[in-house]
Amino acid sequence: MRTLVSAMAGLVATAGVAGAQEFGTEADAAYAALLWDVMEASQLVGENTIMSTPYEGGPPHGAMLETFYSKATIDGHTGDLVVKRNYGPEEVTAEEVLADPSKHLGAVTVMFRREAGYDADNQNWFWVKYLPDGTLDKNPAGAGLAGRVAKGAEMGCIACHSGVDDYIFTADHITN
Repeated sequence: MRTLVSAMAGLVATAGVAGAQEFGTEADAAYAALLWDVMEASQLVGENTIMSTPYEGGPPHGAMLETFYSKATIDGHTGDLVVKRNYGPEEVTAEEVLADPSKHLGAVTVMFRREAGYDADNQNWFWVKYLPDGTLDKNPAGAGLAGRVAKGAEMGCIACHSGVDDYIFTADHITN
């Protein structure tokens, strides 16, 4: 799990150096809190979360992953929602995750397609990295990882995902 955390911290630290920060604002944090509440009500996160069979992942997300594709409505806007549960440490197995998911959950990373014009250059995706309890993870500078995470940087959420169709990786795109 330390490798996962170190890799993500490195990506985000590099992103912060590359240019003006376009994420982690109070408005981003408030929107992320609304999104968490909607996901919790849909049982995608939180105490009564639904489970699926985890699959093998890799940095920066986790050794084992679960990914859910859905829709959500925030402030009257309905958009695509991708929820990825990131499990570790590196040697964790699917069976161990299924036996005790809360023990192995390192983070929940989310993409939510906001309204037209939010970030047209990046297909209007809103990015969030939550800790298991629903609080925002932060970059080394202390900014919450919500919003246009690492926009314009060489590394980070947007840079990594921009190389694939609609910014979405799926299990069949993963190569290890």
